[in-house]
Amino acid sequence: MVLFSFADYWWFYLGFTAFVLAVLALDLGVFHKKAHVVSFKEASAWTAVWITLALVFNYLFYLYVHSIFSTDPNYLAIPNFDPDGQAKAVALEFLTGFVVEKSLAIDNIFIFAVVFSYFGIPKVYQHKVLFWGILGALIFRALFIAMGAVLMKYDWVVMFFGVLLIITGIKMYFAGTEEPDLDKNIIIRGLKKICRIYPKIEGQKFFVKKEGLVYVTPLFVALIFLEMTDIIFAVDSVPAIFALTKEPLIVFTSNIFAILGLRSMYFMMSGVMDRFAYIKYGLASVLIFVGAKMVYLNDAFGGKFPISWSLAIIAFLIGSSVAASIIIDFWKKQKTKRLPETSP
Repeated sequence: MVLFSFADYWWFYLGFTAFVLAVLALDLGVFHKKAHVVSFKEASAWTAVWITLALVFNYLFYLYVHSIFSTDPNYLAIPNFDPDGQAKAVALEFLTGFVVEKSLAIDNIFIFAVVFSYFGIPKVYQHKVLFWGILGALIFRALFIAMGAVLMKYDWVVMFFGVLLIITGIKMYFAGTEEPDLDKNIIIRGLKKICRIYPKIEGQKFFVKKEGLVYVTPLFVALIFLEMTDIIFAVDSVPAIFALTKEPLIVFTSNIFAILGLRSMYFMMSGVMDRFAYIKYGLASVLIFVGAKMVYLNDAFGGKFPISWSLAIIAFLIGSSVAASIIIDFWKKQKTKRLPETSP
């Protein structure tokens, strides 16, 4: 049973969406009104802000849910319903969904770096591209979540996406580390066929008019490519969160909060991404784990694998892969320093 149906909580969705749009308007219209290179310090501060906002929302959501569960006769009428335990479970589902989406978003960050390098997008203009890219991602994610809320009611759909996540995770284990060749990418080739692409960056403009013809700039092509790749990533990330909770409201809010901090996370990690060589194994393990939940584990545990165990397992998988990346990178640097200098 769905505790937060859209019919009863439409006002929550509307209010949350209004809050997100207000925050984005404040971000672009006030804090990033003037194009500038986002420093590591600034990006780290914004990353902390977005994570703090998510955690504050999680706590307030817990208090609200607890008050509803403790007073609403419709919930109290449910046999063996525990208001306090259920409220804590809801809060843990949000937190776990947020951690999963935040972790899987690391793949997006690597794509950001490749795309910006390929199109030669200066760092000073990257924030604007990402801002509109994130805004588009929010819209597409909302659509995917709405579709998922309907489709995930069918066991065969759950099984299909569970198997897909497991296969994706296994493929990620054996994927190479070489950068993708965007010249051969079907999205780039398609855009070149349907758009007049101006070869130069024209400030922050997405479109330019030359000799009576409208051209799209490399900024716009990069934006469209990022939108398309996010749609592809959503095929993995949205079902992954539905493996943790059946509540569309929790999937929606945790997903959106994770995406909101994606820009600052990119600028924070852009200079140190090469140090996280082993994080892909952690991400692959997370995909296999949540796929296993959908295919087998949830049914094996009476319909739902314990959410507290899920959070602990996911945190361990991601944390250990990050720790391994840092330790091995440090060890390699120390080994290089100890190598004897050769005479010319």
